[in-house]
Amino acid sequence: MDHFQLTLLFKIIGLGSASGLLYHNNNLTLIGDNSGFLYDYNIQSKKLSTHALIDNAATNIEKKLKPDFEAITQHNNTIYIYGSGSTKNRNVMIEMDAVSKKVIRKHDLSDLYHQLQIIGNIKADDFNIEGAVFDGEKWYIANRGNGKKSKNVIFTIKSKSFINAPVIEATKFKLPKLSGVKTSFTDVILVNDKIFFLAAAEDTDSTFFDGEILGTLLGCIDLKTMSIDFTTKISDHKKFEGIALYRQTSKTISFLLCEDNDSPVLESEIYQITFTK
Repeated sequence: MDHFQLTLLFKIIGLGSASGLLYHNNNLTLIGDNSGFLYDYNIQSKKLSTHALIDNAATNIEKKLKPDFEAITQHNNTIYIYGSGSTKNRNVMIEMDAVSKKVIRKHDLSDLYHQLQIIGNIKADDFNIEGAVFDGEKWYIANRGNGKKSKNVIFTIKSKSFINAPVIEATKFKLPKLSGVKTSFTDVILVNDKIFFLAAAEDTDSTFFDGEILGTLLGCIDLKTMSIDFTTKISDHKKFEGIALYRQTSKTISFLLCEDNDSPVLESEIYQITFTK
C-alpha cells in the first residue's frame, strides 16, 4: 500500500495538541495531551463540545502537571482514555459512557504500568503508552519507543478486564528510521485482524521533552503472527498522533489523522489519508 493521498480536511479551533481520535457517524471524539477534557466535534455543523475528564479540567495544563492523555479507544458504549505513564501523575485511565459522555470510573494504573515495564523489560524512563485497542477479548497496548532504549512494544493483555490481567505478552518491534532518526509508535487501531499504526520520528531520546519532528509513517501488523506487513512514510515534517478508520471499500481504505503540534495554540488539523489496496 505505497500509493496514497493525504489531504487536510479541516481545522478544529479550541483543541490543541490532539493526541487521539475516534470517528463515528460524522462525529469525532478527540483527546489532547495538554488537556483535561474530552472533545466532541460534529463535522457537518462544525460544533465543538467539551466534557471534563478530571477535576478542575483546563485546556492547557502545565507540562509537569498534565495527565498526558495519549490513547483513546472504544468498545460498545464505553470509551477508554489512558494517561501515558511517562511520569507518576500520568497513570490514570478513564472509563466514559460513549452516549452521555459522563465519566463512569477512574482507575489508577500505577501497578499495572509497573507490571508492563517488568514484562516488557522497559525502564520507567522509557515507558510511554501512546495507543490502545480492545476487541472485546484482548487489549493491545502500544509503548512508544522514544526513550533512550527505543522500546517499541505492543502488550497483548488476554483478559476482558484491563485492570486484573492474568496473561500479558510483550512483542517488541523494530521500526524504520526517518532522516536517520528512529520512529516510534504514536497510535494504533484495530481493523479486522490487523493493527494499523502510526510511528513518528522525533529527534529526542526523552519521553518527557519534545524534539524536532522528522516525519511520520503508517504501518500494519498482522495479529496472527505479530509481525509487520508493511510501513509507508506519509509525511516528512508532521507528527501524527491519532488515527481512526474513516471509510473502506473493496479498492480503498481511508483513515482520519490528527496532528500533535506540540504547541499551546488551541488549533488542531484533521487529515484524511486514502490508500489504494
